[in-house]
Formats: sequence, C-alpha cells, structure tokens
Amino acid sequence: MSGFRTEKDSMGELQVPEDAVYGAQTQRAVDNFPISGMTMPAAFIKALGLVKQACANANQKLGCLDENHRRAISSICDDIISGKLMDQFPLDVFQTGSATSTNMNANEVIANLASKEAGDVVHPNDHVNMSQSSNDVIPTTIHVSAAITCNQQLIPALTHLISTIDNKAESLASIVKTGRTHLMDAMPVSLGQELSGWSVQLQSALTHIENTLPEIHQLAIGGTAVGTGINADAAFGGLVAEQLSNATGLSFKVANNRFAALSAQDASVALSGQLKTLATALMKISNDLRWMNSGPLAGIGEIALPALQPGSSIMPGKVNPVIPEATTMVCAQVIGNDSTITIAGQSGNFQLNVMLPVVAHNLLQSIEILSNAARLLADKAIADFTVNEDNINSALSKNPILVTALNTVIGYELGAKIAKTAYAEGRAVIDVAAEMTDLSRTELEKLLDPKKLIGEQ
Repeated sequence: MSGFRTEKDSMGELQVPEDAVYGAQTQRAVDNFPISGMTMPAAFIKALGLVKQACANANQKLGCLDENHRRAISSICDDIISGKLMDQFPLDVFQTGSATSTNMNANEVIANLASKEAGDVVHPNDHVNMSQSSNDVIPTTIHVSAAITCNQQLIPALTHLISTIDNKAESLASIVKTGRTHLMDAMPVSLGQELSGWSVQLQSALTHIENTLPEIHQLAIGGTAVGTGINADAAFGGLVAEQLSNATGLSFKVANNRFAALSAQDASVALSGQLKTLATALMKISNDLRWMNSGPLAGIGEIALPALQPGSSIMPGKVNPVIPEATTMVCAQVIGNDSTITIAGQSGNFQLNVMLPVVAHNLLQSIEILSNAARLLADKAIADFTVNEDNINSALSKNPILVTALNTVIGYELGAKIAKTAYAEGRAVIDVAAEMTDLSRTELEKLLDPKKLIGEQ
C-alpha cells in the first residue's frame, strides 16, 4: 500500500499519496468533494493538456517563459493529450463551480513532472498557469473539447448514419406499405419514402449542430480572472487560439467579448439544445424501428432487425430490438443533460459562471453517447434489417383506408361504407368496392394500385 508525503500550499501542509504526481491543492479537492465518483471526462482532460501546451508556447513567443521551461511543459502536456496521465486527474465533477480544482490539478501534475524533465523548478502557478486564470482556462477547455469531439466523433458518426439510411432507402424504394397516423392505418407509403424522412431529420439536426460550432470556436482565453486580461499580454489570447488551431485543424479565435465568455455558457447551451434536437430525431427513428420490428406474430412485423443476443432469461427464442432500445435510453439521457446544462447556463453570476464542471461533463457525455449510438444504429440495426414483404402486402391489400383514393369518384360517404364493410368482413377493399359501386374491376385496380398512391412512379 502506498505511503504518503507532505505537501504544502498557501493554506498549509497536508498528506498526499506518495505515488501521486499532483500536489496539495488537488488533494484538498479530493478530500473536499467525495460526491459522485465521476471524474472529469477524458476528452476534457486531453483538451486541457492542449490548452496548457498552447499557453506555454504563447508565453514563450512573448518572451515570458524560457525555452527550457516551455519544452518541459509541452512534453508533459503531450502525455496528458495522449491519455497517459489520466489516473492523475481524480477530482469529482461536482467540485468548485469554476473548476479551479481541476485547473490546479493540471498545473500541479505538469509542474511536478516538468520540473524533473527541465532539471529546474517549474512552478504550477508562476509557470504552468502563467497569463491564465481558471476562469478563462476552463471555459476555453469546454469549448475546445466540445469542438474536437463534435468534429472527430459526432459529425462523422451522423454522416455515416445518414448515408446508411439513404442507401437502405434506395434499396427499399419499390416496397409499398401501409402508412400510419395516430398508430392507425393510413394511406400507403414506400419504405424508401419512410426512411427518407429519417434522413432529412438527421441532416437537419447535423446542419444545426454545425451552425453552432463557430460560437464554440470562440475562446475565453486571455480574459484571465474577470475578462479584463489582468496579468496577460494583450496578444496572449490570440496566440493561444492560433496554437490551438494549428494543433487541431479547427478555426479557433478569441471571443468577441471575453466578459461574456467568462460569465456565460450560451454557446454550450445552444449546442446542447441542438444535441437535444438530434436526440429527439433518434428517439423517433428508434421507436419506428421497434414498432416495425414488433412481433414476430402478434405485432406489426414489417421488418426483422438483426438478431444480436437472446432476449429473455425465461422465454427461449425471444429476441429483442436491443440497439433501438439502447438508443432511446441515450436520447433520454441527452435530453436530461440538456436540462442540466440549461440550468447551469443560468448560473453566470456577475463575471463568472459557477457550474462549469457540470456543463463540461454533460455536454461531452451527450456528444460521446450520441456519436456511439448513431454508429450502432447504422451498423447493427438499419444496414441489415430484412423486410417481411408477405406481411406488408397482406396488410396493405386489406387496408380500408385505400378507399380514400376513390373519394373523388364515388364520394366520401360511400367510401366510408366500403371501408367499414371491408374492415368488418376482413376483405380486400377492391373486392368490396366492386360490389358496392358501378366501377369496373379494371378501373378499381387502376385507382387502388398502391404504387400509384404514393406519389412516385
């Protein structure tokens, strides 16, 4: 079992685990916030490494930090960015609202390891945190981590899902089925048309997400404590944004107003709102898949999703729509996360928002789980579901709503009688219409041809 060493900060001495790289301020936060066991997201910590590295590079360019210290700090940041030091970031999400504890956690880890590499003292505040405050570093890191995860995970995953749906829709364009409104039989649609609705929903959600990202690319860095930039060179923020752009390939820039950037999280609230819209679309698509797959005998049974695992511990042979179900739970979580982020966004008291850690946690969780669910939905549900054409055709031929196509010829009232008779007797509409109207079988076949009722030839 590890022993302890004595560390001190401005408040005095305390014991820190011997094998911990962090120092006293991190340990105080470990002791103060044993709340959830949830630590800050890995994507956030990696982005924090990027921010600290960019700050060191900017300070060196401005002549504020010597090259030996810069090189050592940058080297340790590389390890953070690669995820090698994740075990040295133990702090709970539910901590001080500025996430000063997490900022100091990074400063201490970098300073302790960089000191060994530089062969000289690297101070957590004077060197690693030079020209910075937790109050601009943490909002900056929220934006950088959200921008990176959207660019690297969410946008590619959504693009893949949309492409998968489009390909499936094209392959199913000739299959006509009973449409449903209010969960009741309605006029026919093709499966391709039905899936095209999903695709457009998702493309719209993707476009709205992309449209929010320019705001996310604006950074608070350089504002330091309250937005005035105290203790930072006027060029510092711009240099950091340039460094981050070069490192990530994204177009970061200094916020138009750093007072807003420190005190508000409006861009994160807006992005979360678009993630909620995406979750709403995925919930609709997943539930459509579940209904279409329902059965195999007593449900709709239009499609069969891939069988991925046994569905019951007591009912042999049962298989469930596990991927759509998992996706709906992801959607519920994202919608809940959005509520939390909305409340957190209201907590900009004067010059600082004081719910930054929970914004970071919920926003990045939403991006990550939506990305993963979108890929699973594409690859394990939509790409390979099969169509039960016999079930579709049987239901379609008996669909009493097909009589709607005769309205302009025989009128609504007679059409209603034919529909009710067909449904009551379990007969095809065309057979009942042949008996109750003067229309020939040939005319009825033409008027009631489902493929001519979907608006596509």
